[in-house]
Order: sequence, then structure tokens, then C-alpha cells
Amino acid sequence: MHPAAAESPAQILATAVVPWTEKFEFDEDVFCREVHTIARGLTRHIYAFGTAGEGYAVTEKQFDRIAAAFWRSAQGGGASPMLGIISLSLPTIVERIERGRALGFRLFQLSLPAWGALNDREVDAFFAETCGRFPDCQFHHYNLLRTKRLLTGADYRRLAAAHGNLVAVKSGTDDPAIIADLLTVSPRLRFFFTEFGHAIARRTHDVGLLASLSTVNYGRAKAFVAGDDARRAADTVELRAILAILLGLSGNRFHMDGAYDKMLFRVTNPEFPLRLLPPYATATEEDFARFLAALPPGWR
Repeated sequence: MHPAAAESPAQILATAVVPWTEKFEFDEDVFCREVHTIARGLTRHIYAFGTAGEGYAVTEKQFDRIAAAFWRSAQGGGASPMLGIISLSLPTIVERIERGRALGFRLFQLSLPAWGALNDREVDAFFAETCGRFPDCQFHHYNLLRTKRLLTGADYRRLAAAHGNLVAVKSGTDDPAIIADLLTVSPRLRFFFTEFGHAIARRTHDVGLLASLSTVNYGRAKAFVAGDDARRAADTVELRAILAILLGLSGNRFHMDGAYDKMLFRVTNPEFPLRLLPPYATATEEDFARFLAALPPGWR
């Protein structure tokens, strides 16, 4: 089994978003510094090419170059890297896993193809062709509505029984009923929830944090995980205020995950560019300045 299986379960999982130059070329130096910054300051458990990492938008050439840079920077920065795989094409997903595996990755994040909602037979076929095809690798599934199919506790029990290397699930929900249903598959699968869901789930279960809004302040993010329920409840009030600031700034001008996550990361790293690959709109310098000025003092 891959050595990652013997590690302690991650408490915090964070994304490394992709920096683009003014010509929309990959800025490898800035990216590598980002990976090292997250590994030193927040968590060594880092993934690239999730929805915030624009894994849906890159060409195969860009995917290969960035994946190779991520592997090198993770090795140099002491990070445990997970490679995200997003595509409408299952053969492309398989090929990306193959190329990531050849680089050295053994931990991958999967999202369901999003052109149309998969039925149960299609879901089973998807996991058979990913988890089943690569038994020496481990897989996280990102359960999000952008894929048009949210998996339930019953789905995960079936999939976990079929694939021992399906090890974790990421979710952004804060619906208590959905959280309770998903947690019926814990501890067989480890669950990572964003801040609002994490605060709910931690009342009853040992779950990880899928770091999102809290990444504006690494110290506060770690305290959120290490604290008690009362601490998390108090922090949640301020985190909801941060979310309201972001949504108020965006309006209908920008809406992709990466637009928000690049603003969040830039609070810690002022050099980081806000650009997204076209055609997706991004936040402006003025948006970021207003966001920074509006942050609650304890989160700056």
C-alpha cells in the first residue's frame, strides 16, 4: 500500500490555486512558493486542480506542466500532494491519473463528469474505471452540486464496499440532515467539510476541515479545528460575515470558486495574481482592496 495510507488522517485539507501571468501563462515560481507557504503555515495536505484550482479549464499540456511542478514543489516543501482530476471525459480522467501516477502521485481527487447527472449504473462504472483501475492509488471524492449528482450515504456505502482505496469525501454542505446522512459512512470514509459544515459535524464526529474562508488567517484556521464547539460557533459568525463580504463584492460579475479562493490566498500572499483562465471573470484589484478593508479585524 502507498505510504500515505500509514499517515495520520489529515485534519486540514487545503487547495493550491494556479497563478497566471498577464499573458495567461503558468507562473511556476509563484506557484511553488504558494505550495511551500501553505505547507509551512497551514497544512501539509494540499491538493491542486480542484474546482478552485481550475482543473476544469486547463489544456492537457497545461495539466502536465502544472502537475509536474506541483509534484516537485511538494517534495521540496514537505507537502503531501493530491492531484485533482476534472473532465467531462472518463477516458481523459483515466489518462490524467495515468500521467499523474507516472510522476509519482498516489493520491487523487475525483469529481463526477458534469455534462449530465450520472445514474447509479454510471456512478458505479465511473468509480470502477478510476478506483478499480488503480488499486495502488487512493482517492478522495469531491461531492458537489456542480456535477449535477450529489452522492448520499447509501451511495458511499455501496462504493466503499466495492473500492477499498476510496478513502475520503469532500463536501461544502452545511445542511445538518445531509451531513448526518453522510456521516453514517464514517469512519470507513474520512469526511472533509468546509467551515460551516465542519462546525456541525464536529459535534459528533472526527472530521477534517476543507479549508476555505478561514484561509485568510492560517492561525485562526488552525484554532478553528483545534478549538471546542463553542469556539467554532463563535468563529462561524465571523466567517459568515466574510462570506457576505465576498458575495456582496461579486454580484453577478464573477462566480467561479477560484475567483474567491485567489482573493482569500492573497490576504496572506500579496503578490499572488487574481486572474482566472478565460472566459471566466475574475475579481479586480479594487475588489480585493475593498475585501481586505472589510475583513473583521481578528481575521486580517
